[in-house]
Amino acid sequence: QVLLVESGGGQVQPGESLRLSCAASGTRSAINGISGMGWYRQAPGKERELVAAVSSGGTTNYGDSVKGRFTISRDNIRTTYLQMNSLIPEDTAAYYCHASLWGSNVWGQGTQVTVSS
Repeated sequence: QVLLVESGGGQVQPGESLRLSCAASGTRSAINGISGMGWYRQAPGKERELVAAVSSGGTTNYGDSVKGRFTISRDNIRTTYLQMNSLIPEDTAAYYCHASLWGSNVWGQGTQVTVSS
């Protein structure tokens, strides 16, 4: 079993930046089963949407609304980061870390990002 823990959320003004982190914990065999990792977000009254994802091979994928502003990175099999620049109020949402574990989905508990002047 794998547990994902996010950190780095908060409240910022438009144009500012935030960096989210996600660390996976669990047994060695479970951690080695992680392939892709990514970030999703969900705003009140809206469906959860893909923000960014990175495969085990390093291939990245971004949602259209964040391309050019957000960058996902992964420094090892268990940790991923989301650098968010030029934040806008529409980025306000709960951000969830995701991992693919042997074909199953694992989710973190979420971290709130609020962009407001």
